[in-house]
Amino acid sequence: MVKRIEFWIDVGGTFTDCLMRRDGEIRRIKVLSSGKLQGTIGADSSPGAIVDGARRQDPSNVWRGYRLQLLSEQGEPLAARRIVQFDATAGRMTLDRPFDSPPLAGALYLLEGDEEAPLVGMRRLLGLARDEALPAVDVRLGTTRGTNALLTRTGADVGFVTTAGFGDILDIGYQNRPQLFQLNIRKSTSLVRRVVELEERLAADGSVLVPLDEAETESKLSQLYDLGIRSLAITLLHGYRNPEHERQVEAIARRVGFAEVSASHEAAPLIKLVARGDTTVVDAYLNPILRDYVGAIQAALGEGSRLSLLTSAGGLIAAEKFSGKDSILSGPAGGVVGYAAVAQQAGFGKAIGFDMGGTSTDVSRFDGSFERQFETEKAGVRIVAPMMAIETVAAGGGSICDFDGVKLTVGPASAGADPGPACYGCGGPLTVTDINLALGKLQGAQFPFRLDKEAVERRLQEIALKIAATTGQQMTPRELASGFLQIANANIAKAIRTISVAKGYDPRAYALVPFGGAAGQHACAVAELLGIETLISHPDAGILSAVGIGAAVTTRYATRGVYRLLAGSAESLDAVYADLQTEAITQVAAEGIDQAEIECREEIELRYRGLEASLSIAARPFADLAERYHVAHERRYGYCRRQQAIEVVAARVEAIAQEGRDQKGSQPGESYSPEPTGRVPVLFAGSERETPTYQREQLRVGAIIEGPALIAERLATTVIDPGWSAEVWSGGELVMRHHGDSAESHATTIDADVADPVLLEIINNQFAAIAEQMGVALQNTSVSVNVKERLDFSCAIFTGDGDLIANAPHIPVHLGAMGETVKATIAANPQMRRGSAFVTNNPYRGGSHLPDVTVITPVYIGENVASPQFFAASRAHHAEIGGIAAGSMPSGSKTLAEEGVLIDNFQLMCDGVADWEGLEAILRGAKYPSRNVADNLADVAAQVAANQHGRIDLETMVAGYGLPVVEQYARHIQNAAATKTRAALARLTSGQHRFEDHLDDGSPIVVQIEIAGDAAVIDFTGTGPVLPGNLNANRAIVTAAVMYCLRSLLDEDIPLNQGVLEPVEIRLPECFLNPPFLGEPEKCAAVAGGNVETSQRVVDVLLGALQLAAASQGTMNNFSFGDATFGYYETICGGAGATPQTDGASAVHTHMTNTRMTDVEVFELRFPARVRRFAIRRGSGGAGLHRGGDGVVREIEFLRPMTGSLLTQRRGPYPPYGLFGGEPGKVGENQLRRADGTVIDLPGIASFELAPGDMIAIHTPGGGGWGSAKA
Repeated sequence: MVKRIEFWIDVGGTFTDCLMRRDGEIRRIKVLSSGKLQGTIGADSSPGAIVDGARRQDPSNVWRGYRLQLLSEQGEPLAARRIVQFDATAGRMTLDRPFDSPPLAGALYLLEGDEEAPLVGMRRLLGLARDEALPAVDVRLGTTRGTNALLTRTGADVGFVTTAGFGDILDIGYQNRPQLFQLNIRKSTSLVRRVVELEERLAADGSVLVPLDEAETESKLSQLYDLGIRSLAITLLHGYRNPEHERQVEAIARRVGFAEVSASHEAAPLIKLVARGDTTVVDAYLNPILRDYVGAIQAALGEGSRLSLLTSAGGLIAAEKFSGKDSILSGPAGGVVGYAAVAQQAGFGKAIGFDMGGTSTDVSRFDGSFERQFETEKAGVRIVAPMMAIETVAAGGGSICDFDGVKLTVGPASAGADPGPACYGCGGPLTVTDINLALGKLQGAQFPFRLDKEAVERRLQEIALKIAATTGQQMTPRELASGFLQIANANIAKAIRTISVAKGYDPRAYALVPFGGAAGQHACAVAELLGIETLISHPDAGILSAVGIGAAVTTRYATRGVYRLLAGSAESLDAVYADLQTEAITQVAAEGIDQAEIECREEIELRYRGLEASLSIAARPFADLAERYHVAHERRYGYCRRQQAIEVVAARVEAIAQEGRDQKGSQPGESYSPEPTGRVPVLFAGSERETPTYQREQLRVGAIIEGPALIAERLATTVIDPGWSAEVWSGGELVMRHHGDSAESHATTIDADVADPVLLEIINNQFAAIAEQMGVALQNTSVSVNVKERLDFSCAIFTGDGDLIANAPHIPVHLGAMGETVKATIAANPQMRRGSAFVTNNPYRGGSHLPDVTVITPVYIGENVASPQFFAASRAHHAEIGGIAAGSMPSGSKTLAEEGVLIDNFQLMCDGVADWEGLEAILRGAKYPSRNVADNLADVAAQVAANQHGRIDLETMVAGYGLPVVEQYARHIQNAAATKTRAALARLTSGQHRFEDHLDDGSPIVVQIEIAGDAAVIDFTGTGPVLPGNLNANRAIVTAAVMYCLRSLLDEDIPLNQGVLEPVEIRLPECFLNPPFLGEPEKCAAVAGGNVETSQRVVDVLLGALQLAAASQGTMNNFSFGDATFGYYETICGGAGATPQTDGASAVHTHMTNTRMTDVEVFELRFPARVRRFAIRRGSGGAGLHRGGDGVVREIEFLRPMTGSLLTQRRGPYPPYGLFGGEPGKVGENQLRRADGTVIDLPGIASFELAPGDMIAIHTPGGGGWGSAKA
């Protein structure tokens, strides 16, 4: 039996890679994804025939039937003709009729065949003309067509159908903003053109509360259809639990005439209305685009051809089943499958791949099986679908290299294809590609056009002059180039740590597989940064995604949400998996695969009851599921809770066709030393070395090459660094091993007194990474929902004096606030020793409010050290710390004692031994003790562990650079932040800037900012006296608000450290922003609301004084409810203030908070309440030249008796202000609607009893407008 010709094709944004497998032989070609080809008119051309010598390599007559378009010097289209004959021997294309005048030699032309790029590539590989039929072939295709449509928002017009009250749910999302410090908040552009809300309702258990009105549904869908909408996304509340209403709507939609209907119970049959809704919309948005694209390719294939596409999960699927939600990572998934196959063929079971292209680098991990994600966010859209777990970092060949005034930067901006890198000669900026060219690691001979090295030298010289003018430091172009390369490599290594170390995997146990056009130039250096000893470079590394598409197999997933306790579920789970197996196997078998060749893998998602995050493990055997989950949880997060009930979230079956190719293992051959084809100067670690070059196609199996060396290929260059050697194996791979110190290691002598712009960026990023990894460790090991899911925590590194070096940007109200806590701890413990740890939550010693508990760990480097050189600290919001109300956020507290347990400078650890009994005694012994001491102790333990993580990373960092260098660069980093802040202040108008606003009770918040050159005094004199309620703040909160505003003032990423505050003096007299510490908690002012409410108003007056933005909603809208058995707390989004540049965003958290809202379906499953409405409060934003953002309306009905509490502001006579003629936003409103119809208007701060059927309606404030609407 003759095997059909196979094509493996990867369609990228710019290029399409095609591999043809015919009779065991593989041929390759790369074409433009536009399907077009550009050429140059030769001198032998005539009006009737165009000659191009470059076409002589093409198959005879392959261009017959193509359209030849002449181009002007500017690339504009001119006359066009059809090609009737192509003579490959001469490169002559004969036209159907002559041009009116002789074409100009050297001018450009364009060949267009009106076919998609995969067909162009196939024809060229087969040597078939445009008018010749393609034979029956097997085509495997990966494409970025869906991704590009999503990124550019060029999908179909979609109508979104959902339950009444939730038409805005996808716009609101989870209410968090994408960028923490952007005053011009940019939410993702909606994919939905029109929304239809239907009067139907299911309960959380799937039972029908309100039946679907079919007549109303048909009427509303017909109106959508009349608007020209043909694609529909149906997502009804709790439709995952009972799909009957969605099926009814789908049937009606098809009767109306909708061509494309996606229903959420089929697209993503799992809990979470927002993520399931987004996924369904993506399907409806992309399916018509993909169907047209795939249909055009399928129609051109020969009869009997088979077309399969690669999904984001790395499995093949028949073309007619390919859907939008499964297309997002279609191309990149091929790269993951490809590098995994390469590693396995070479005998390595574990591999890390990094795919370095023009704009970014994708990194991922393979452990004998693929790591997949089942819920993620891409292009601003939440997607619930299996896809490869790929981390992307903005460090590609086109990443721009520059100097920002204090340090060197690489990315995230990219030069793109136009103008491209400086070396392309089109006026582009300096990029990573240019750096490799300047260092000699990239040779111009591999490029199809001449590279402009002089342009690169000019760009390097320009930056050197900029550095000299700004800092007085002289750097040569070579030093600059070496520095930029170090930064780029460090950025890639950081991304790889994110998918390995941060998840509990040691990268040193893996082989590194570089692929993509630029990866080979960086691979050795990146491997060394990670301690990886082995690299595998495949001969098809430049087109490895296409190789992976050829290695992929047909797979299908079947998933079902379960949402019940594990105990006693074995019998029902067995039935669930039987159904899922049947479903998945049936789908694979439908593609012509014998059921005997289908293997199934069963996974189960489990979590401890009460947590949101789940873990997937093998489903069978059911008998030991609980124990295996405890073990897996402890491995991933560092702890397990054996007494805690386990919940089954979802069951999942993957059916896999066992159709993989028999791959011969690759192995080394008889060794020999090849002769180099030349030698070139290359710069390694600042030293130029004569480096041998080799042509890869000339190397035989067994070739041994010692670094340094360059391996030149047609489309890439591989650099073998000093200290590395490479061997050619039988599969054509270069297997490189590290066997000594590299010249790229850190210099042994560094002048720490002078801030080197290269080390400044690298060490700053390392400090920031340490703080971020502490946060990952804390999130992983915490048991608290506030930490694990709402991300209400912060981690930081400090100098030995308590000055902030790096603060990971988690929650803004924590920014810079821990410094005073650390300094207070230093002052109170002059005899502290190694092995200590301290716990505090004192709002009068640097804390914020009592639920925010801080753990401080001194870090000693070296032996016989008298005092610590650094401190690691973490602050986390504990869900319960005592007080007069469950949740420790009482609305009516009058003293600090009523808000919970005060922990003041408690030494938890001494000489490495923890005093848990002492801490427990404090938590239980207060007047209003904690209601959940076990969780308090567990979360403090998690904070201790996070700090230990930071200590170890600091020790590693010091080992690499030496303590004097690290300490001095900690100061340099602070100075750099101060320089940036000074520059920002200098751009403001000098003089005094005063602003005043009021709390709802009339208490004034007054600020006067005096700008003098590049410094500022921020004076809060005139602010009202200490309050009898709990809206008092403190110095830490005010400091955090100031730092947030200063950071928002800068339109660039800067280190968050003590230096930001260095040019600023904060004057804070005794007032309700700074109440006195009176010793006993019973005597101290209450502060619970100061952290969440007053902090927002401090930001408003600061921004008002600086005239940077109109007021945002000015509150976090704190709402809690519960009874003796449970408590629930949430903050609710509102409108953002307008700015001089843009309208304020609607329905988003602003300024000092960015916590997420619990999904409505999860909320209703967990709590005895129903969300009746969650919608944008249209018209609540202030009018103006730029409108303020709108707030939201949130209505919740209660199903049993309980107590409710509100702590809100902007409910009185002081609405969110507008600026420069902009109107104020509307104030918020709180209503209690009793089951009997009585409506009670509630004040901003209130506690109340709730009965079944009662409903709370919270209308949050809008943002103020900017400028007169009449301007």
